Parts: sequence; structure tokens; C-alpha cells
Amino acid sequence: MKFLFEFFPIVLFFAAYQVWGIETATAVAIVASIAQILWLKLRKEAVSGMQWFSLGIIVVFGGLTLWLHDPWFIKLKPTVLNLAFALVLLIAQIGFRKNLIRSIMGAQVRMADTRWNQLLWAWSGFFVAMAALNLWVANQFSEAIWVQFKLFGFLGLFFVFAMAQGFWISRHGEMIEDSNKELGHGP
Repeated sequence: MKFLFEFFPIVLFFAAYQVWGIETATAVAIVASIAQILWLKLRKEAVSGMQWFSLGIIVVFGGLTLWLHDPWFIKLKPTVLNLAFALVLLIAQIGFRKNLIRSIMGAQVRMADTRWNQLLWAWSGFFVAMAALNLWVANQFSEAIWVQFKLFGFLGLFFVFAMAQGFWISRHGEMIEDSNKELGHGP
């Protein structure tokens, strides 16, 4: 459910684009992203650094699109965001010897360090490839095709890649059972 919540602004962007065009869709995405953060804050839920960063990116690039009446900036946003994800993963690993993928998933999966590193490089490569693919689609196809790709293409490719990673983890890792379930304290 949380995953779908993350895609809420993209879905609204797509719907608004179909009715009103790129500038209104951009404004809707900005408002939806702000509303998303406000909803989390009102529920007293944590807002991750990546969520704040994503909000900043949509406000800046969406704001430039609205201010300059140039859709190129909103088209550039997915590239910047995906490159930022890759850079954060790589800088943490190379500069600080911290595997952020392991930090996120390490409580649920046990794997050898080399496997965690392979997973980190796979995700980093995926984010770089998605950044490049976004630029290619934005430059080679119509705005309408890019908008469809932004929702369906990105989402589809993400699901396929995540599923492939899940299968890979199942071959090379071991799920860590919740001790509360083993003791009869969990659902």
C-alpha cells in the first residue's frame, strides 16, 4: 500500500495531463507531492530524506516548467531523481563503505557481503539506465508518449526489475524469520 502511496502524484499528473495538459499536470503533481508530505506529517509518520529530496526536485523542476512555460524541466525531473538515487547509493558505498541496500533490507534478508554489493551495483545501474531511458524517450518521442512512459513504462520496468531482484535474492539469500512469530506473539 505504501508503494502505491508513493506513486500518487504520478498518477494524478497523468490524469491531469489527459484533461488539461502539461502545465496543469505539473501543478497538480507539485500540490499532490506537498499534500503527500503533509499527510505523513499529520499522521505523525516519518518522512524519509528521499521523500524530502523528491519533493524538492518536483518543486524546483516543476516550478521551472510553470515559471518558464517550458516542459523540458518536468521531463528532466525523472532523470535527475534517478541519477540522485544512483549517486546516493554509490557515494555511500564507495565513500563511506555503507551499503544502503543492506541497510534497508538487512533485517529481513541474510546474504554474504559480496551478494549485498552485487545487489547495490544492480540497483545503481538500474537507476542510471532509467535516467538515460527517460532522456531518450523525452527527446525522441512526443510529450504525450513521454507522459505515458512516465507512468506505465517506469512503473512496469520498476516492477520487472524488483521482481527479478526478488528472485535473485531468493537464490542467494536467506529470509530472516521474525522472532515474535516464532514465539507466537505475531499474527
